Formats: sequence, structure tokens, C-alpha cells
Amino acid sequence: MNQERRVAILSTGGTMEKTYNPLSGVLSNELNVIDVMLSQLTLRGLKLSRVQLMNKDSLEMSERDHDLIARTVESCLATNDGVVITHGTDTLELTGEACVRHLQELTGPVVLTGAMIPYENRNTDALQNLTEALIAVQLLPPGVYLVMHGQALPFPGVYKDRKELCFKRSDQEP
Repeated sequence: MNQERRVAILSTGGTMEKTYNPLSGVLSNELNVIDVMLSQLTLRGLKLSRVQLMNKDSLEMSERDHDLIARTVESCLATNDGVVITHGTDTLELTGEACVRHLQELTGPVVLTGAMIPYENRNTDALQNLTEALIAVQLLPPGVYLVMHGQALPFPGVYKDRKELCFKRSDQEP
């Protein structure tokens, strides 16, 4: 019989969780949609704990926010086999690098994921990326990773290619 894997999902906001306000005509981080997304998935063998840390556009995050996320990951790993962080893609790499700096001896994988298109939009990548992250956190060795769009990239050296709207590693060829 397989042992149940304990995974913390740390949500910080970002495009994945943006919702449209018809009164203002603006997409913003006002609601938490991760639980709605999780309710659509069959997650056998996973025991999830949810940590709603913040709900910000990542462009509004400060260095203190990135460090807070890394410290929260450290406490989550004390009672979980791995951590998934949902994050805005504009500064996701800063949080990944903060995790590498702050988390010296990892006991499990730390997987950052996000979306280029909000969950509530028809052509979203949010549910795919969350699903991939939940699979990856069970399979990857201890380390810090970006997982989305069918790839798992280890930190350090991950960056967002704003022309191609994807993530790459600095040691990859253009």
C-alpha cells in the first residue's frame, strides 16, 4: 500500500488567481481561486495543507515578500514531504532564488508554478500548471524548481523569457 504524501500548497496570488471585476473592468487579486481549482482534481495519495500567505500581483511583491515566502516554505517542510508555491510569473524567479539562498538543507522538493492566463479565462494554463506541479512535487528530489508548461527547471538560473512568454534556464541556448 502506498504511503500518503503530505504536500503544502502555499498560495501567493499572481495571474493564476486574478479575477475580473465587471464594475471596474480590471483583473485583480481579490479572491482565492486555488481551492476551486483543487476541487476539480482527483488527488489520490495526497494529503494537502493549504497556506494562504498573500494574494498579490507579483509585480507588487517586495524583497521582504520573497524572503517571507522562503521562510514559510522552510516551516512547511518541517511537516510535509514537499511544497508547491503558486506565484505570479513576473517575479517568480526572485522567489525561487530567495528559496535557494534561504533553504540550505532541503528535505523535499519545492515547486513554484504560475500561469500566463488567469484561471477564470477560457484558454487558461492555470489548471494544467497546478496539476503538473502536484505531480512533480511527488517525483522530484529535494531542490527548488519551476514547473509549468510541461517542464521542470531547477533553480538557480531560471528566468522568464518575456518575448516567448515561457521560462528558461540561463545555461540553455537561446
